[in-house]
Amino acid sequence: MSEQYALRAVPGYSASRPGIQVGTQLRHDASEEEILMRLQLGVEWVMTDLPREAEHSAAAYREVVQRFATYGLQVYRLANHNVHNMPAVTLNLPERDAKIAEYIGYLHNLAEAGIFYATYAHMANGIWSTEREEIRGGARSRAFRLERANEGHWVGEVFRTPLSHGREYTAVELWDNYVYFIERVAPVAESLGIRIGIHPDDPPVYTLAGIPRPIFGTFDGYRQAIELADSPNIGLCLCVGCWLEGGPAMGRDVIETIQHFGGLSKLFKVHLRNVTAPMPDGFVETYLDDGYMRMAKVVKALYEIGFDGAVISDHLPDMAGGRSAAEAFSLGYIRGLVDALA
Repeated sequence: MSEQYALRAVPGYSASRPGIQVGTQLRHDASEEEILMRLQLGVEWVMTDLPREAEHSAAAYREVVQRFATYGLQVYRLANHNVHNMPAVTLNLPERDAKIAEYIGYLHNLAEAGIFYATYAHMANGIWSTEREEIRGGARSRAFRLERANEGHWVGEVFRTPLSHGREYTAVELWDNYVYFIERVAPVAESLGIRIGIHPDDPPVYTLAGIPRPIFGTFDGYRQAIELADSPNIGLCLCVGCWLEGGPAMGRDVIETIQHFGGLSKLFKVHLRNVTAPMPDGFVETYLDDGYMRMAKVVKALYEIGFDGAVISDHLPDMAGGRSAAEAFSLGYIRGLVDALA
């Protein structure tokens, strides 16, 4: 067996090479061709999930882990979309305590399956987009124009303007609800050895359909949320694309954010995505080499703070050649940036 390197970003994981880990997203039932393509691109880590209606148990999670292990791939994250993003928790709806209990059960299942990381999102009304727009070479990609935004989506659910949940909510309410959640979850995560990376709101900053995004939509919100959690197991799933969407309104740029939270050992996973411009003018997601941020600067910042967790490509454009072509371009680009610093 080749030498293994324990990851500092997520204790419990080890890799065949030190430093930044390049990962990929694959369905739990991905075809052998899809899996082999990732192996041929040099990937070691998989982000996967099970459908909402599937059995969510330790045994089911172990089965997924074992399937990828037969190909030499390790599962970094296995999402349960029933608890990945919970409006009942964010907004203190009647089923809040039941959803928190379900989330805690999910953490126990992960631990029993040997998975030591989970991503969590605290958005009440999903990811907001407008129509897809054209980018380089005629490819089409997700866009967001604030003045035309009228609905958010999350795994089959639709949240519409003017008020997605019947009334306007305040920032104070959302903060109180976050504290209620994290006080119950953080001790469990610590006892199980699971790192929880909290994903930014997408898009960040602005109130949408009556619900503000004050916590995971700005640098100061994140800083306060991490301080309130006061746990080594609560940190960031840093989506670079979301940070670039917010631009100056985030309060700190993405490089400063990496330096700050990386210095606190609070970066657990990173999504690499570029956009054409920051809000409020709107943005279009684009190729890693075609947005307003040079991804080489982002990867260099990760390298300089000693980050050794997973980085993945995110929200791929609709390229000629399909998803495999888009994934191959993105993974090759990321591997090139990482290897240039090794």
